Amino acid sequence: MSAPRVLIIIQNLWVPFDRRVWLECQALVASGYDVTVVCPKGPGDPSYQVIDGVTVHQYKAYAPGGSKISFIAEYAYSFLMTLRLVLRARKAGTFDVLQACNPPDIFWPIAMLLRRLDRTRFVFDHHDLCPELFQSRFGGTTSLPYKGLRFLERMTHRKADHVISTNDSYRRIAITRSGKANHDVTVVRTGPDPERLRRGGADESLRRGHRYLVTYIGVMGPQDGVDIVVRAADHIVNNLGRTDIAFTLMGGGDSFDEVVALRDELGLGDHVEFTGRVPDETVRAVMSTADLGLSPDPKNPLNDVSTMNKTMEYMAFELPVVAFDLIETKVSAEDAAVYVEPNDVALYGQAIVDLLDDEVKRRRMARLGRERVEQVLAWKHQQKAYLGVYDGLTGHVSEVSHITRATGS
Repeated sequence: MSAPRVLIIIQNLWVPFDRRVWLECQALVASGYDVTVVCPKGPGDPSYQVIDGVTVHQYKAYAPGGSKISFIAEYAYSFLMTLRLVLRARKAGTFDVLQACNPPDIFWPIAMLLRRLDRTRFVFDHHDLCPELFQSRFGGTTSLPYKGLRFLERMTHRKADHVISTNDSYRRIAITRSGKANHDVTVVRTGPDPERLRRGGADESLRRGHRYLVTYIGVMGPQDGVDIVVRAADHIVNNLGRTDIAFTLMGGGDSFDEVVALRDELGLGDHVEFTGRVPDETVRAVMSTADLGLSPDPKNPLNDVSTMNKTMEYMAFELPVVAFDLIETKVSAEDAAVYVEPNDVALYGQAIVDLLDDEVKRRRMARLGRERVEQVLAWKHQQKAYLGVYDGLTGHVSEVSHITRATGS
């Protein structure tokens, strides 16, 4: 019997850079599935390649900006490029399952086309709440774009044979807002790989002459709170007089130039470093040297119910976390983080200083975070549920799922 063929569509990132999707691809391949991905090109990527057994078709990305109109243009272009590559990939054989990852929620018509042509099953991997993302950036719930995003979300949920949610808050939305049945929605968290994300030896030069190093890793968009880190650093350095703390902020995004300019305006060049996107080796070095990790995501309709991957990555590297008091952040980190009154810059800065000054507490939080990753959040635990969805749709018996059923774990 031939291996079930799976097609995965992503638009906002590419493989293997999208760590969640790449973990999913690896799990499927290791369990006997034939996996194809359609996504934008990363830096230097060809239009076609095979990576570790995963066939990848890629198109040149188009991102004209962050306005409402530019989002529509970007998504229309991405839809057409994706459809073209899906039809090209289908020439090698029909697909048993199509998995669409969001944002955006626009690929359900492609799933319906393949369902009609080949009886392809449709899995929706729900990464982000697009209506709440729009609301957090532009405000309001009565505008036509917001209502349009709610419609696309509802159609994607309802057309899917199965929905994979990244946390219980997203699962509740699929059920209560879109009407999915309980048994058609499965939570699969974006668990880090504790073997790959492990604290190593410190590189003291990364402290840049300071006693302490705190770090941020992730996207730098309007809703990610990097400006809060810069303003908290200003409070720490210029109001509290603490010049012994270095900040290293890794990543890029729509707000990168803006937050760098804010850093320079506040005269924090000696204390706050922006690296841009950096290779994994640099990430490991910084995370292995840092004393704590920053999750400054402000409270808004999106962040309050979203799982922040960076928080779990800090935990994997045994870094205590400073975060705002958000529903799903508390679910992820539990006692591995300190939680600050949402969106208060001064309190956030004070929490950083207080935690740095309490080494005993930091060590306890670091241990609890690493244990939670290893025992609960790690991908090896999450992939059982993920493969169970595919095995249930295709009748395939994955090795991981088979072991899970046999042991009752």
